[in-house]
Amino acid sequence: MIELTQRKASLPVQFLKYALSGCVAVVVHALAFYLCSWLFIPALNEDDIVVRVLNLSVIAVNDVVRARNAFINNWVAFIFSNLTAYILNILWVFESGRHNRFVEIVMFYAVSAISIAAGSAVLWLLVRYVGSSTTMAFVADIVAAAMVNFVVRKYYIFKG
Repeated sequence: MIELTQRKASLPVQFLKYALSGCVAVVVHALAFYLCSWLFIPALNEDDIVVRVLNLSVIAVNDVVRARNAFINNWVAFIFSNLTAYILNILWVFESGRHNRFVEIVMFYAVSAISIAAGSAVLWLLVRYVGSSTTMAFVADIVAAAMVNFVVRKYYIFKG
C-alpha cells in the first residue's frame, strides 16, 4: 500500500493510481456534463435514468437537438475533467519532465481531445441514430476515451 503514496510504483500499482485519478476526473466530467445538460444546454429526456433517479425536471428536445447538445456539453465538461486529470497525473501518477511543461500540457490536451472526439462521436451517433439514452451513450464515451488515454499518456507524454 505504500506504493500508492509514492510516485515510483510498479506497473499494476501505477495503473491503479491512474484508474483512481481517472475516476476523480470522470466524476468531474459527469458533474459538468449533467449540470450543463440539465441547466444550460438541454440534452436530457424524461426517460433518462439520471433524470428519473434524481427526479429532475427537463426541457423536452428531440433526438437531433439532444444529440447536438450532448456533444457540446461533453466538450464543455472535457475542459474541466481534463484539467483535473492533468493535475492528478503529474502530482501522483506519472513523472513529469519528458517534455517541457508547455509541450507536455499541449500533448496531454491533444491526446485527450482525440479520445474525447472519438467518444463524442460515439455519444452523438448513439443518441442521434440509435435513440440511446444520454446516460448510456455518455458511459460508452467515457470507456472509449479511458482506454486510449492510459497508453498514450504512459508511453508518450510522461516518463512512465
